[in-house]
Amino acid sequence: MTLAGRVALVTGAGSGIGEACARLLSARGAVTYCADLTVPEADEPGATGSEPPDVIPIRLDVREEADWETAIAEVLDNQGRIDVLVHAAGIAAASPLAETTLDEWRRVFSTNLDGTFLAIKHGIRAMQEAGGAIVVLGSVSGIRASAGATAYSTSKAAVSMLVRSAAKECRENGFPVRINAVSPGGVKTPLWRAMPFFRDLVELHGSEDGAFAAMEAHGGDRFATAQQVAQAVLFLVSDASSHITGIELPIDGGYTL
Repeated sequence: MTLAGRVALVTGAGSGIGEACARLLSARGAVTYCADLTVPEADEPGATGSEPPDVIPIRLDVREEADWETAIAEVLDNQGRIDVLVHAAGIAAASPLAETTLDEWRRVFSTNLDGTFLAIKHGIRAMQEAGGAIVVLGSVSGIRASAGATAYSTSKAAVSMLVRSAAKECRENGFPVRINAVSPGGVKTPLWRAMPFFRDLVELHGSEDGAFAAMEAHGGDRFATAQQVAQAVLFLVSDASSHITGIELPIDGGYTL
């Protein structure tokens, strides 16, 4: 599944699944713009000077439409096209519904749903003439409800409908843009560090690996790696999936069966 000659934009590329996707797309030949809230300064270790010439950091707050307009314009001005958009930016949240504040609800939806809406909207605009592929990150929590994480589950369920609606709209308007979602189960990423219970497990077991092992032992489900999710994303943005659009692909070891 080569992406030679393609131009890709990956959000949330600073860590976790987004970083794994950016690395894999670049390794398969795509000129890859790695977008995140912060980008390394030129004189920082691991900054742009030490990156391959086809990996380009770019700042993007996915909640802000002006940032999307600026980022898309930068890619188009420099490359003339965008063939692939992977929207991996997102946040996790866990609290009982009766204790969830309206501000917290809106914070989760602003990133997870509004950000995805803006990604798809501006991705379609950039690709509707020449064509391309958009993949966004959902979650099995949007398929199978998660108690204690209602805001997160609801935001990800909405992402699924957004993907299907947008894919159908592109199909009916004759836009050569494919839009799909991958929905992982538990994945070993830094996103867990935002969860108070996970920090408690790290303290109890002495490391993040110990915390993940404890959760696997308790729930009976194996955690995926970010690289495994990235492989599925690669398939959905490549020509190998050229007849696939509007799907939500669970990557969960059978959790949602």
